[in-house]
Amino acid sequence: MNEKVDFKGSVILNPVPVVLITSKNKEGKENVFTVAWTGTVCTKPPMLSISVRPERLSYEYIKETMEFTVNLPTSNMTKAVDYCGVRPGRKFDKIKEMNFTMKPGTNINVPYIDECPVSIECKVKSIIPLGTHDLFIAEVVGSHVNKNLMDEKGKIHFENADLITYCHGEYFKMDTEALGKFGYSVAKKPLAIKNSQSKDAETSVKVKNSSPSKEKNNKKSNYKKSSKKKNSSKANLKSKSKKTYISKKKNNSTK
Repeated sequence: MNEKVDFKGSVILNPVPVVLITSKNKEGKENVFTVAWTGTVCTKPPMLSISVRPERLSYEYIKETMEFTVNLPTSNMTKAVDYCGVRPGRKFDKIKEMNFTMKPGTNINVPYIDECPVSIECKVKSIIPLGTHDLFIAEVVGSHVNKNLMDEKGKIHFENADLITYCHGEYFKMDTEALGKFGYSVAKKPLAIKNSQSKDAETSVKVKNSSPSKEKNNKKSNYKKSSKKKNSSKANLKSKSKKTYISKKKNNSTK
């Protein structure tokens, strides 16, 4: 049994996503900064949230336009992610410093980072003051995904995106080993067993279908054999009858 201790620190919910937020003010100035406190909050309509300190330049831009873009970075962008989290936008042009390729949004007037495999366009619906941070709740109005991450059914394979997470002050590369699918714990029969049973069923059907024909063939074969035996015995009787008749005839002639 594991021994527990009372932890006196702050929120220790980990790991969490780490994303790059792009914003743009009404004058056309763009900025990017790093956020780790973000998550999905609703399915219909699709909504997510980010928590931002009011002293941030991006806070000012987002509140002014009520729009922002969430960009999911890859492991080779970790240094850029950290840089955008520690350098203030009022003193540094982080987009230029990190040499990001900015692409115009399709549903909002905020660009997204082309180097990120996934970008999500958002429109702010409400702002909730919490304390050190304000919570921006936004509706997802568009998404951009690298084509090579999607299969023919339209499923996004995030395991191939090389994403990173943030855990208690450190960045980690995501493990791509799948442990199970949603609902697998209550599934009645695993897929492998179903396939095996279906094969067994097919085999039994084949056996059932093939057994009557085998019986018929066996009956025919036995019938032919018995017919041959009967014909053979008849031939033997005729031969014996002829021999007896000839023998009697010879005896009569000698007398």
